[in-house]
Amino acid sequence: MMPLHVITGAGGTGAPTAELLARRGERVRLVSRRGGGPEHPLIERIAADATDADALSRLAEGATTLINTAVPPYDRWPEEFPPLATALLDVAERTGAGYVMMGNTYGYGIVSGRFTEDLPMAPVSVKGQVRARMWTEALEAHRAGRARVTEVRASAFLGAGAGSLYNFLVAPLVLRGEPAGFPGDLDTPKTWSYVGDAARTLAAVALAGDDRPWGRAWHVPSTAALSIRELSTRLTTAAGAPAPALTAISTDQLAALSAADPIMQEVIEMMYSLDRPDLLDSTLTERTFGLAPTPLETVLAETVTAYGTST
Repeated sequence: MMPLHVITGAGGTGAPTAELLARRGERVRLVSRRGGGPEHPLIERIAADATDADALSRLAEGATTLINTAVPPYDRWPEEFPPLATALLDVAERTGAGYVMMGNTYGYGIVSGRFTEDLPMAPVSVKGQVRARMWTEALEAHRAGRARVTEVRASAFLGAGAGSLYNFLVAPLVLRGEPAGFPGDLDTPKTWSYVGDAARTLAAVALAGDDRPWGRAWHVPSTAALSIRELSTRLTTAAGAPAPALTAISTDQLAALSAADPIMQEVIEMMYSLDRPDLLDSTLTERTFGLAPTPLETVLAETVTAYGTST
């Protein structure tokens, strides 16, 4: 029988991961609240609540891996992420499926230099504390021999379908030739993780077939450092749109906006990362799994197609 991979979450990383695995001839059970996702003969789409450990355990029985890409709404992480993480770890322990977590860099806190996978968890935000606790509890289960766990960590997402601040606040506007605002320093360098590369990393870990992935984190192969201004200029040039008109949004302005937008309220505590370089080192992942970042030109072309141009 073909290997089975259970993926929770059918969004920007879950759906492409399911497609990648199915194209490799692997069976995929894609679990989400609405039962959505791509159509493929090897993808079984299931509507279920991933916080229900009993139901998910039945769905994951005999699975090779359990891959979580589900994320609660940004303003409800402290309330909704812990029960989801607890249920998923419980399922991994019950079924023996290798547990692959889709994560980010929030748990590292403030870092001088490049983010590497061996950095300790040192969160300085509530959302960072949530991420750090999820990883710490999973790693404890791994070290105790109760589960095999790993985490794939991305920087800020790019690409069509990515639920990222850049896609919400900048990309659609500058492609229409409209002014856009973004929190933090517009000229500080940052690496960017393409959602397709996050999916390729998740798939590579799931298909490794040995013990290399387990008990540690892996960084998504990501672009060379580009500031918000540089990235936006590259995007509008690719679209043949006018040069971007960008404005930095201050913390005070965010606070004013947050009165009507709970998501913007959550961005305030992340200003430390928006004002500083955010540089993800993915050397270990690239060498171990033979991966490389998708060329930025390809990612920008996809973004232009997704959001349209002003011409």
